[in-house]
Amino acid sequence: MSEPLLIWGAGAIGGILGAYLARAGHAVHMVDIVEDHVNAMRSNGLHIEGPVETFTQVLPASTPSELKGQFSRVILAVKAHHTEAALDMLMPHLAPGGYVVSAQNGLNEIVISERIGAQNTVGCFVNYGADWLEPGRILYGNRAAVAVGELAGPVIDRTRDVHRLLCIVEPEAVLTDNIWGYLWGKLGYGALLFATALTPLSMSEAMAHPSHRPVYRELGHEVMCLANAQGIRPLGFNGFDPDAFLAADREGMDASLAAMIEHNRHTAKTHSGIWRDLAVRKRRTEVDAQVGLLVELGHQLGLKVSTLSRLVELIHDIEEGRRTQSVELVDLMVPTCS
Repeated sequence: MSEPLLIWGAGAIGGILGAYLARAGHAVHMVDIVEDHVNAMRSNGLHIEGPVETFTQVLPASTPSELKGQFSRVILAVKAHHTEAALDMLMPHLAPGGYVVSAQNGLNEIVISERIGAQNTVGCFVNYGADWLEPGRILYGNRAAVAVGELAGPVIDRTRDVHRLLCIVEPEAVLTDNIWGYLWGKLGYGALLFATALTPLSMSEAMAHPSHRPVYRELGHEVMCLANAQGIRPLGFNGFDPDAFLAADREGMDASLAAMIEHNRHTAKTHSGIWRDLAVRKRRTEVDAQVGLLVELGHQLGLKVSTLSRLVELIHDIEEGRRTQSVELVDLMVPTCS
């Protein structure tokens, strides 16, 4: 049997990857910091449920302190703001010459490559809808875009290997030589999802709110301007049209929003993971590691990021108990729009 693929983080993204790969006969080993979740995976199994498919898969699993050995292939699937801490624990288990695939939201490939080198880092973009419900249970809400690619240079054998694995989960997964385009596209899309999380509404209901349309247009525009200033051309997916947002093409942006609203109406995952962190799990979100990073970059480049800045402030207000989620919070962002 070949060396197991190590999946570090068995939540919504990592859990689905592990369950699908193991069911297909691939050797995997899961790592998670939630002891009850680890115990559930290796005893009764990880239960995947929802409209995509329902099944249960027993998985080899450990907490970080229990893990033994080294692995040449690692998928990192933790929240963006936990990347550094996960790397601290993971590094002793990364075999010499091994690589890490970042199946996360944000630009964590930068953080990872600074620790282990770009030559040992593989970029990955995942947009399927999933939620960690409780120990041993994950909702698989809908299929969506998945892509993998090298951070620099052409596709190589290891990228093709990762792509073949991802196709087990998402048959239309893309093997790309422009992974940064996908990652920046997801940052634009993600900024809109952070705004929906200010409200109790579903993703589609929040984006469809008529008086908040200027906020969603401006958030997408600010992110695309940041990418453009660095010579990056973001790629579109699941309705998001980066060219329309970059050009501030109102008709194009509204058409893109309509497509995203339609996409999100056909999922059992009605609310974003950001909303779930705030409303259900009562914990900090990835806002600093994703949107806060964009605000810092905007200040460095001298570009307007006032709507993104206000979004970070409002998410922090909810995290720290100064405000509660409400539709009216998005109203507070309207004055920042040009």
